[in-house]
This record gives sequence, C-alpha cells and structure tokens, in this order.
Amino acid sequence: MSFNYDLDFEKINFRENPEKYRVGRGEQGVLLVEPYKSEILPHWRFKTPEEAKKSSEKIYELFLEYKEKDDFVGADMARKFLQMGYTRARRYTNYKGGRKYKENGEINERQIDPVKAKSAAIFEEKWKLARTDKEYLKLKKSHQKEFG
Repeated sequence: MSFNYDLDFEKINFRENPEKYRVGRGEQGVLLVEPYKSEILPHWRFKTPEEAKKSSEKIYELFLEYKEKDDFVGADMARKFLQMGYTRARRYTNYKGGRKYKENGEINERQIDPVKAKSAAIFEEKWKLARTDKEYLKLKKSHQKEFG
C-alpha cells in the first residue's frame, strides 16, 4: 500500500497510532510523520564527511533503539532519513547547489564534488545496514501484514 498523503499529519502521533502509517516508497513521508521527524531531523546533516559520519551514526543509533522497542514506524523513519542523507548528498555531489535543473527546465551540467561524494558514501553504508537488517525486515513484514 502506498503512503497516504491525505492524513492530517499535524494531528496524528504515529507512535500512538502506528496503524495509520504506511511505508510507501523510498523517502515518502519522511518530513511528515511525528514524533519521529522531530526526534531525527535535528541530527540530519551531510554538508561535510565529518558531519555525515556523526549524523549517520546518531540516526543509525536511533534506528537500533526504535527496533529494540519493536517500534517499526520509528525504525522505518530512521531508515528513510539515512536514505535521504544519501540521496541529498548525491544530488549535491552531482550538481552545484543541489540543483539538477536550470530555471528554463534544462539540465545543469554535472560537477562532481568529491567532498559530498564522501558524505553520500557514509550515509549509504548506514542506509544499507538499516534496510537489510533482518529484525527490521520482520517488523516491516508484520506491520504491512497487519496494517497494509
């Protein structure tokens, strides 16, 4: 089942109402689902490899904590933030200022930034650990079976 953008996200506490959460694809809902967004977002940084390392380690630590509490929604949101760290750092790796398109719709020329590439690789490593974690995958399967 796809992510439901029709919910009133400002009124739902997904820790108290996990049945309303849908996994969706990729990073869907990453900046909407509370209280997780507020718990994880302050740690999300990728500007330099040093920041990416500290950030990805903290977010992965949160992933493990949520998983230990059988809090699938929290674990999935942490996984999404790790994924978003990778994808945003890759965008800034390839395009100065992170902008793929010019105002007229043409694609900007790629300019590889090796610093951002390192940040992306750091996030990718933690994202892969999270998305392949056997306990997380069991929680995901169980959540999807029970709630869709």
